[in-house]
Amino acid sequence: MPTVKRFNRCRIEMCFGDHAPPHFHVITRSDERAAYLIETLVLQAGEADPRDTAEALECPAANRPELRARWRQYSEEES
Repeated sequence: MPTVKRFNRCRIEMCFGDHAPPHFHVITRSDERAAYLIETLVLQAGEADPRDTAEALECPAANRPELRARWRQYSEEES
């Protein structure tokens, strides 16, 4: 699972050939895992301390076009 961006308390990752809808994974330093939808930032699966994920959720709000492009790229690489 490639790391898209690292933060102080967590990182954003996306999987090659992952299932729809388009989403990203946030993994905290304590290995809590949560998946968020790219378009809405709604929690899709898992859970993590909001103090640990705050930085990661600010980034996608400002970088949705990049995340969409990576989603398409990673989906194509699996095909």
